[in-house]
Amino acid sequence: MTQQLQDEFDSSVENAEAWMKAIQERLRINDNTKGPRSALEARLRETEKIRALEPEGSLKMDVILVKADAALRSISEDKRHEVLSKLKDIKALWEETAIYITHCHSRIEWVWLHWSEYLKAQDEFYTWIHNMRVTLEPDIELQLGLKEKQWQLSHAQVLQNDVLNQSVLLERLLEEAASLFSRIGDPSVDEDAQKKMRVEYEGIKQEAQNRVKLLEMITKEHEHYSTSVNQFQSWLNGVTERLNCCIGKATKSSAEDKLKALKEIAKDIRSGGKKLKHLENQCAEVIQNTSPLGSSRLKDELEELRKALEKLKLLSSEEEERLLKIQQSESAYESQARQLEADIQKLRKDLQRLENDLDPGEGEKTEDEFVTLWKKCNATRAALAAEESKIERLKAQLKELLRFSQDVQPHAESVVSAIHQYQSVRGKTSKMSTDTETQLRRLIQNPLQSFEQWKPSVQMLLETPEPELAHIEAALAESSQFKEKLMTLALKKDLLNNVLGEERAESFLQEAAEASKEREILHKSLLQSKSKLQNLILQHKNFDAGFAPLQKKLSAIKAKLDLEKEPQPDLLGKKTQLQRLQMIQDDLAELAVHMEEVEKLVQSNTTHRHEMNQLSSDTQALKRSLEMMIQQSEDHVQKHWVYNDKLSDLQQWISVTREKIDSCQDADGEQNTESRLEDLERLLAEFPDKEIQLHLVEAHGQLVMENSSPEETAHVQAELDQLKESWKSLKEMATGLLKEWQSNRPVADKKKKRAFVDSRWMSRPAFRLLDVDPNHKQEKMGEGQSTSSHLKLLHDFEEWLRGENTELTKILAGTPSSAEEIKAHQSKLEELQSRVPHGQHLFEDLLHLHPVIGNSEDLEDLRYRWMLYKSKLRESVASPKRSGGVCSYLHRVCRAALPLQLLLLLLLLLAFLLPLAEETHSCTLANNFARSFKLMLRYEGPPPT
Repeated sequence: MTQQLQDEFDSSVENAEAWMKAIQERLRINDNTKGPRSALEARLRETEKIRALEPEGSLKMDVILVKADAALRSISEDKRHEVLSKLKDIKALWEETAIYITHCHSRIEWVWLHWSEYLKAQDEFYTWIHNMRVTLEPDIELQLGLKEKQWQLSHAQVLQNDVLNQSVLLERLLEEAASLFSRIGDPSVDEDAQKKMRVEYEGIKQEAQNRVKLLEMITKEHEHYSTSVNQFQSWLNGVTERLNCCIGKATKSSAEDKLKALKEIAKDIRSGGKKLKHLENQCAEVIQNTSPLGSSRLKDELEELRKALEKLKLLSSEEEERLLKIQQSESAYESQARQLEADIQKLRKDLQRLENDLDPGEGEKTEDEFVTLWKKCNATRAALAAEESKIERLKAQLKELLRFSQDVQPHAESVVSAIHQYQSVRGKTSKMSTDTETQLRRLIQNPLQSFEQWKPSVQMLLETPEPELAHIEAALAESSQFKEKLMTLALKKDLLNNVLGEERAESFLQEAAEASKEREILHKSLLQSKSKLQNLILQHKNFDAGFAPLQKKLSAIKAKLDLEKEPQPDLLGKKTQLQRLQMIQDDLAELAVHMEEVEKLVQSNTTHRHEMNQLSSDTQALKRSLEMMIQQSEDHVQKHWVYNDKLSDLQQWISVTREKIDSCQDADGEQNTESRLEDLERLLAEFPDKEIQLHLVEAHGQLVMENSSPEETAHVQAELDQLKESWKSLKEMATGLLKEWQSNRPVADKKKKRAFVDSRWMSRPAFRLLDVDPNHKQEKMGEGQSTSSHLKLLHDFEEWLRGENTELTKILAGTPSSAEEIKAHQSKLEELQSRVPHGQHLFEDLLHLHPVIGNSEDLEDLRYRWMLYKSKLRESVASPKRSGGVCSYLHRVCRAALPLQLLLLLLLLLAFLLPLAEETHSCTLANNFARSFKLMLRYEGPPPT
């Protein structure tokens, strides 16, 4: 019995091996893509027949496996190795044969489809060549005008663009022909056929280009002529407008100006004749490429321009003759009027100069200034007497102008105005001369009066037992001033005689000499008192000079510190306050350095030493107080920052969760109800952790309110109240929606879902056992614990990715301006980049556990977010942000385009995964070229066999 089983096994192996070798031989004969299309199609049909025999081979292998199993059970151990060796060899031969069948058929089928698609594209190319040749063969038609020529050129350019665009298709077609020739070797796709297609295309391209060049030349010639006509018409309109301005009665220009303008116009009209001649030559060239009707229109237009130019020339000559007559009658009046105005202006300038010289200026004047002003007043009065003859001459010139017919009212007003100005200057000079003489007398007598008032105060100062040095020095300065003033009075004898008279001046000089003697005696006494006081003050001068600034600076620092004790309204205010406190700390350190320098001056003086010790004690106390305030300020800023981050994260989660719940409500259908319920249960599972986070936010808010101003406290309380309200409404919405959906499901299903939701709310995987049948409790327990651990791993990775993405967003939100800030910005990005391998490890663990988790949509969404984060981080590290300029603008554009590019990449990957949904033995899957990234022609017709 054992020998029979082994013989049957050997026989089945030999039969299968012979069958497989025969199949491989048939495949080897047909595994060739060279030759004509009919031979290729015959090979394709043959491989189809061979591929149909593949189930027969599978059946033979199944028989061998059955025989081998029966033989292995009954034979001894020494022969079992031989059976296993044969079984292994036949399996390898069958696997090789099956792969050869699939590859051979796929290769021949792909070449056949490629050839068919190429022939279709070649037919379309030759059809296009024929159509373009029919379009380009007729001669160019003459057009009516410029617009029609432009339309004709535009049409030719469209044809040319069509020809140029076909070059890409031609190159693609030639590439496909070369590829086919390398595979099939057929003469229909050899190099001669390719050169023929290229030559025919180049001929069509050359014809299109020549046609466009000719039409461009004709159109540009007409455009240039039309531009010249428009320019000539504009020039003609401008000259006509200028001539109308000269002819019109409303113009206020003089006859001379009009004549000059008319001469310029006549000169332009003569140059216009040359322009018209040039237009005629251009028109003759344009007419050669224009239709007869268009040529007639061009000639008529040119004739109208010629008539308009002749009419303009006639009007210009007539107006010039009329203005010459008017100019001769006005020349005499203008010359006399100009002379009168010149005399008036000269008189006004002289009077203005005299009046400006009399300007007394502002503020108190010295004695010398009053003397100078008094002399100017006397000289001005003499000059005004000489100007009276000019006034009479102006009156005579005005009477002569009255003989002409022109209006002389402006000239009469100018003469009257000049007379009034003369009278005004003469009255002002007389008044100023009297006032100046009075002030001068008072100033001359003022030094003696001031000395008499000063003398008693100096005597009292000298009698004081302990006078101040400042008062002594001020008295000495005043004594020196009085000395200079009294000496100056003796030198002004001539001035005193002119102002006071000789007798009064002599008596005044004697009083000044006696006052000088008394001043000398008082000056000597003041010098003696000054020397005594300087010896006493010298000892305390150095210490006081250094100690007083220290006290002032310490007081200023105390005042600044007192201002910083008020609570700040927001986080920015707290940061600013911390910066100000640090600046105050720097000022205090600088004060300590100055104090060490001043302490060197008080080694032997106990009073000064006591003052310095007191100042040092105050400084140390202020320093300790400042350090405490800085520590408190840093704590306040840190607490406020943590509160803002946690509040922002929770608000963002609430808004995202609300949007997800709204999207679940909008979906319809029973199948959607199941998935919506699962999504809602996953969202509800996050509520316990987020509720803990809500309490943490409230605790941080309380800490912020304890150290903030009333306005900020109210603002933070309002934010917390709003957050609680949002949380409450979200929770009520989710639980209400869950109850509503569960009420529409069977009772058993409700219990199961309720147990699942309760387990997620308790955050314990073991609670999922509530919905398990007691008969299978042990099996379900192991499965629930495994699933919950996998879900926890998924949740942990989502939390980690969310945190990393939030930190990256914060880093990119900043705008570094200095080199240090850019360096710090880049170091933060590198730190995030260093944590990417850890995230990749977590994600790979999730991929290994994907069959257990079972929710492919969540995993695909997580995969997309992970790819998006890595791309965003990689781009940020490779291209750090720069402020301002074109680079910053391009960087923002790239960042905005990145999500769209990633979405397109994801769609492309999904497109490549679509063939996986087809049958296992699909020809499309077996075709290696169909699954490659290489561009290829696609066949959309019926099957080839």
